[in-house]
Amino acid sequence: MRGQTYIISALVFALIVAIFAVINGEAVTVNYLFGTGQVPLILVILISALMGGLITGGFGLFRLVKSQRKIRVLQKENEELKVNATNQLSEDTSNQHFTAYEEQSPSDESTKS
Repeated sequence: MRGQTYIISALVFALIVAIFAVINGEAVTVNYLFGTGQVPLILVILISALMGGLITGGFGLFRLVKSQRKIRVLQKENEELKVNATNQLSEDTSNQHFTAYEEQSPSDESTKS
């Protein structure tokens, strides 16, 4: 449901930007780093919205990749801890059996007297 909400919100935003761009169709002067030029305002609005979306998507993708990498590391660490805990549990269990056997056997001092 959350993904559908994002898609619907993005479509509504795109529709609003498109309507705004169509309403503002006159030519404007754009100052570039290397000169100036006359460009229809509709192109300036659409290109600006597109660049904003791409930059935002790039940062989101970066965060996603970083999170997935961290999840993989933590899953690997979790598996190692599970294996170590299982090994420790089996060692403790075998030591308990051995200790219980020692407690049940008669002591050397009582057999000597």
